[in-house]
Amino acid sequence: MIELVAPAKLTWYLEVTGVRTDGLHELRSEMTTLDLADRLLLDPDEDYVTLAHDAPVPTDETNLVTRALRLVGRRAGVVIEKHIPVGGGLGGGSADAAAVLRYFGGVSDDRALELGGDVPFCQRGGRALVQGVGERVTSLGFEARAVTLMMPDFSVSTRDCYRAFDELASRGTRARGPNHLEAAACVVEPRLATTLAWLRATYGPEVHLAGSGSTMFLAGHVAGPELTWDVAGPAGTVRFRHSITTPA
Repeated sequence: MIELVAPAKLTWYLEVTGVRTDGLHELRSEMTTLDLADRLLLDPDEDYVTLAHDAPVPTDETNLVTRALRLVGRRAGVVIEKHIPVGGGLGGGSADAAAVLRYFGGVSDDRALELGGDVPFCQRGGRALVQGVGERVTSLGFEARAVTLMMPDFSVSTRDCYRAFDELASRGTRARGPNHLEAAACVVEPRLATTLAWLRATYGPEVHLAGSGSTMFLAGHVAGPELTWDVAGPAGTVRFRHSITTPA
């Protein structure tokens, strides 16, 4: 078995700059990879995709690892060990696909985009300015940063989040703050709004939403008993995790 590392991506800010005629949203954001990562065990002599433990991730032809293998014309047995929360806005599925692409030599950003808007960045890793629908990736110099991730026990659908964003925009609601998807994500999952308000009251207004949610984060490490710990929040358990940025 060959072990692959699939780092999570953190979106420091996210601006929606427009909507294309095909309905896809154009963005401008700064992304960086983290030491939080999924692990993939790959056997080049087999042909399957499975999970090491239960997670709400399909293992059929829609799985991004399966699609990545098909994109590069390869077959392999892959066991996915999930550590990145599903639906948490940290690009777990994209990271897994990108790890497979890297192992088989990588593909162009345009081809990586066929798997999803986060895959071109995740294939590169490090720190970058990401624009368009994810296809314009400009590498930036590495900056060592500490961050505290705050991961609730619920997820937010990216598809539903963008749909809610469009509905809010149609009613004249203007996107504000460093993450233009925050209001939409809170509409999709009201528990997120409650949890975000609680975290900001406790740790300050600099707690932000990661991508389309549901993970929230704060620059720096807040006091905690260990690397990862759970806190009872107003809408369920929130898992705190100290993390750091990683180079490409």
